[in-house]
Amino acid sequence: MKDEVRRAAEVLRAGGLVAFPTETVYGLGADASNPAAVRRLYEVKRRPPDHPVIVHFASAHEAFEWGREIPESATKLAAKFWPGPMTLVLKRSEKAKDFITGGQDAVGVRVPSHPVAYALLVAFGGGIAAPSANRFGFVSPTTAAHVRADLGADVDLVLEGGESEVGIESTIVDLSSGPALILRPGHVRRADIEKVVPVREPTAPSIRHSGGLERHYSPRTPARLIPTHALDREISVLKDKVAVLAFSRPDERVDYWIRMPRDPADYARRLYASLRELDAAKCHEILVEAPPEEARWAAVRDRLERACARAE
Repeated sequence: MKDEVRRAAEVLRAGGLVAFPTETVYGLGADASNPAAVRRLYEVKRRPPDHPVIVHFASAHEAFEWGREIPESATKLAAKFWPGPMTLVLKRSEKAKDFITGGQDAVGVRVPSHPVAYALLVAFGGGIAAPSANRFGFVSPTTAAHVRADLGADVDLVLEGGESEVGIESTIVDLSSGPALILRPGHVRRADIEKVVPVREPTAPSIRHSGGLERHYSPRTPARLIPTHALDREISVLKDKVAVLAFSRPDERVDYWIRMPRDPADYARRLYASLRELDAAKCHEILVEAPPEEARWAAVRDRLERACARAE
């Protein structure tokens, strides 16, 4: 693995793209200081040019060099949750250019905890811009095989790192314009954050950020979020071949069924792989049983609501 990591760092220095594992999902990495490399990343992702990317670092010290006027709340959150599945949005320094931030005066930075990601960041010695390693808007990858299936030869090297432990993208906390504001829920929950710093409620449109679009994380098969009490009724009137993602045992009236765990962390870990499996079943539609409307399910609900949003 050391040789592969060394080779990956060389690919990044040469302006290439490297997919690598993190504890959240697999990222598609490019040298965050190289405009041509980041431009290619956007092209491969098919990502809108004004949609910012998160920059990954080996340490909080390096991450904070890309911000300015670092608030005390940032150092507190970093001390508690880094390395780990949290992104902090800070006022950007001169190191964070428009091609990283989507032209905004803020940058998202993260220190991942996956050992392969850490080894790559140390070997590379700089910031790696890394959105999820898939086409924009579709289901994020949680294995190297998912990356290869999505991107093929468009990525120069894929580092193996097993299945992502968390399975959904990082919690994003905006600190660029006052007290902490959660832009995207994730494995680190609001209750955990509030033990460290106060969290404010949104009062105006937030800055553009990863995962902020209404439709995102979507399978190619149309999907609908169904309340638990309505699932049986929906199944009873089925006319087309459908797949179901639900908490209950499989129903013989359904062509393809995946039963999900009732623990939100376990559910999140399995979510994207399960959506990909149902997508591959080539059904007319995917029905998803809605998770409970409880705070501990906020991140899963966010992903499912966006995955099931109607295409415009």
